[in-house]
Amino acid sequence: MFDLDKWQEIIASLSKHKLRTGLTAFGVFWGIFMLVLLLGAGNGLQNGAEYEFRDDATNSLWIYPRRTSMAHNGLASSRNIEFDNSDYDLLKDKVEGTEHITGRFFLPSELEKLVYNNVRYNFSVRCVHPDHQILENTIVEEGRYLNALDLKSYRKVAVIGTLVVEEVFPNENPIGKYVQVGGISFQIVGVFSDTGGDDEMRMVYLPITTAQRCFDTKNTINQIMLTTGDAKLEEVMAMEQEVIAKLAAKHNFDPNDKQAIRIRNRVEHFQSIMNLFKMISYFIWVVGVGSIIAGVIGVSNIMLIVVKDRTKEIGIRKALGATPFSVVSMILQEAVLITSVAGYLGMALGIGLIHLIRITMNAYEIDGGFFKDPQVDAGMVVFATIIVVIAGAIAGLIPALKAAKISPVEAMR
Repeated sequence: MFDLDKWQEIIASLSKHKLRTGLTAFGVFWGIFMLVLLLGAGNGLQNGAEYEFRDDATNSLWIYPRRTSMAHNGLASSRNIEFDNSDYDLLKDKVEGTEHITGRFFLPSELEKLVYNNVRYNFSVRCVHPDHQILENTIVEEGRYLNALDLKSYRKVAVIGTLVVEEVFPNENPIGKYVQVGGISFQIVGVFSDTGGDDEMRMVYLPITTAQRCFDTKNTINQIMLTTGDAKLEEVMAMEQEVIAKLAAKHNFDPNDKQAIRIRNRVEHFQSIMNLFKMISYFIWVVGVGSIIAGVIGVSNIMLIVVKDRTKEIGIRKALGATPFSVVSMILQEAVLITSVAGYLGMALGIGLIHLIRITMNAYEIDGGFFKDPQVDAGMVVFATIIVVIAGAIAGLIPALKAAKISPVEAMR
């Protein structure tokens, strides 16, 4: 049963020593407050890192041809490795675990000019396979993306970014219109957006086979990208070694030559970043819990001082018939009151500050780089606060038991 008189007495007792009570409560408040802030900051950093990876598939390998640095099989070093369609077919058909794959062929800068109604525009042009949409996480806003029939039939079609539309077709629908790239007309069949930023949306995509036929007689591919499906990191690393081995055999370079080709393993990179943030999360919890423990120890110490200061009062209570349980209950209630009020206040202010930071960043479109959308799991914080209250009760238990053992006779002396 709720005893109003008892709680009024406890509050009055705490109010007699405002500074001592305030400093004790502040220790608990600060522990919870800092835990919430650190958790919010840690989540903000992790969200920012994941956002930075949003532009491309994280389960992918990007392969670039470079130059050999080692002699091999009688061939000198410093040979340029060049990819073509046969390399694309090799990796597509012979590397186990390949899910989606695309090549990239870049036009020379002098051919990248886009012309519409006799007006020349500077946009980047990429010549790709249909799976490029998946590798780049491209979103089709209107029309369609490139497809297999475009490549098979060498269709002169193009897909353009939304910023190209804004600049070239500000007041008209671009679908079906013709633009010139490198002096050749291409019909626009789709419009796309991309989370990678403005540069990605100032892009023009052409079917790679059409571009090779129109602009290149060697079927050149400048870069190959493939996804690894749901493969684990160990499996992806094995795939990477298989890619190196097959390309080394085809191009006759030493598989141990690190300069012959470059492979950008986004699976490994992404997992390394996520592991880093797991360690940061553990560190945050260690620091936060350490702060809370310090606050709880402070509560225990203060309650010991309270018991010592109130020895005579406790002795009188026991002389008048107070049971040991009522004495223990009184001390524990004071400890719980301090920790619960301070803990929930720290939780509320911490969550409120994190929320304020998040809405301010969103409202003013602040680019935090690797810091985005800070937030905390309210349920986890509430659970932590409840644990703090329980810890406060435990912290008050030792002083309470000491108080219960006080002899009324000794106390009166």
